[in-house]
Amino acid sequence: MIYDILLMNGYGIYVWSAFAFTLLSFISLYVIIKIQYTKEKNKFIAKFGTLNSERAAFAKSQSINKEILSNISSI
Repeated sequence: MIYDILLMNGYGIYVWSAFAFTLLSFISLYVIIKIQYTKEKNKFIAKFGTLNSERAAFAKSQSINKEILSNISSI
């Protein structure tokens, strides 16, 4: 029974290798994105981590930032 499922009438090697390739691709993509996210997060914290409330209010008052924030809130 299990052997028949694994063989799939002779097509098992193709099906399972495609499944394994897809799974490995998804895992590697996840790891790469997670590493990039961590790097960008650390850059952001290094640049804006010490942003006080006065500078934050000034940044919110700028027109380009208002446009960006209005687009984000609609998502």
